[in-house]
Amino acid sequence: MSTEKNNAHGSMPEGQGVDLSKPPAVYTPDRFQGQRVLITGAAQGIGLAVAHRIAYENGSVFLVDRADLVYEVAGELEKAGDGTISSATADLEIWAGAEEMMDQAVSALGGIDVAINVVGGTIWAKPFEHYTPEEIEKEVNRSLYTTLWSVRAELPHLVDQGGGTIVNVSSVATRGTNRVPYAASKGGVNALTSALALEAAPKNVRVVATAPGGTLAPERAIKRGPGPEGEQAKQWYQEIVDQTVDSSLFKRYGTLDEQAAPIVFLASKEASYITGSVLPVAGGDQG
Repeated sequence: MSTEKNNAHGSMPEGQGVDLSKPPAVYTPDRFQGQRVLITGAAQGIGLAVAHRIAYENGSVFLVDRADLVYEVAGELEKAGDGTISSATADLEIWAGAEEMMDQAVSALGGIDVAINVVGGTIWAKPFEHYTPEEIEKEVNRSLYTTLWSVRAELPHLVDQGGGTIVNVSSVATRGTNRVPYAASKGGVNALTSALALEAAPKNVRVVATAPGGTLAPERAIKRGPGPEGEQAKQWYQEIVDQTVDSSLFKRYGTLDEQAAPIVFLASKEASYITGSVLPVAGGDQG
């Protein structure tokens, strides 16, 4: 996932959150009617915005997050549409967590038709030579293995039922400063998406991804990791903010709605002839 921006770091303004009591500003009623959708990272940020939209488009949604906040979100979304709303917590950095997630999704919804894998995000921001081996492993676990394990758990079910769709959330930060382990992880997500699309197409499974750029979001209720401490760390983070804005043709961060819209489109039947693609959503920054 992209660097979701809030005013705890750098100098960009805080973004608008998702008002679960109201419909999205733009949505397509009934687009997901009869569809069962699993969404990881659904308690906050981009994942929450995606869940909000699909619930209002009358999809049945299974929300997954590592934070208990996901249960509160699910309760709010029960009022949104005609679909079933269920939720679970899971540690997707390990295979057992992804396997348990799928078992619970099948139990709650009877199966899934679409899987949207959002979990990920930069933990630290600094030049590569300052990362410890332990920090590198944690970055890869957070932003590659969460998707790798999730897809491995989701795919057999989709194949067995005769088809479905997987949407991964990558990042344009594969070409980004001060986050090499995260960039390498998201490069892996891109490769996973394109390679698996080749294997899965004969089995009627589409595999696609978006690559968000910097995204404005409110302060996270559950933080990904420690914020920058000290002037040097703040400077390194500010370099990420500056590069993100400079790389965008619009010279700004995107909004949660601007990230959710293409994810939801790719997940829908409207995108039935698209597979293997990684769509940059970064104001013209191709990554």
